[in-house]
Amino acid sequence: MRSTGEVMGWDDDFGTAFLKSQIGAGVTLPTSGTVFISLREADKEGIVEAAKSLIEMGFDIIATAGTSSFLAERGVETKLVKKVLEGKPNIEDAILNGEVELVLNTTEGAQSRKDSKSIRRTALIQKIPYFTTLSASLAAVKAIRAVREKALTVRSLQNA
Repeated sequence: MRSTGEVMGWDDDFGTAFLKSQIGAGVTLPTSGTVFISLREADKEGIVEAAKSLIEMGFDIIATAGTSSFLAERGVETKLVKKVLEGKPNIEDAILNGEVELVLNTTEGAQSRKDSKSIRRTALIQKIPYFTTLSASLAAVKAIRAVREKALTVRSLQNA
């Protein structure tokens, strides 16, 4: 197999394995702070338990209007932040000001993808981890819980 920069995380539970893969890829997941969540309609129901888990771990959540309203209806407290096209101050400003430690953003539609591109670019420049699928977002939350709850160990593939 040719090397294209893949990394692998291996452990007894998925959260820790995903955490190891992120460390291998040079991504440092936060253990506290503020998480920005903005999801396409089809992904919103899937993030509810993860958002509750983030709150339980002491994170604050900021979200765009649709996601914020959706989460509030399900008992998840968020702070509202504007989309880039809604004027200033907006999510891009919050990232630039160091107010965001993690971005969970899925998109649908041309305008949403355009906004998402500027958010991803800004997060990348600021070295803020970001995830653009629901499955990766859920995995990131599990990994954050794992890093907070147990020490990492090394497992050799040769000892499998």
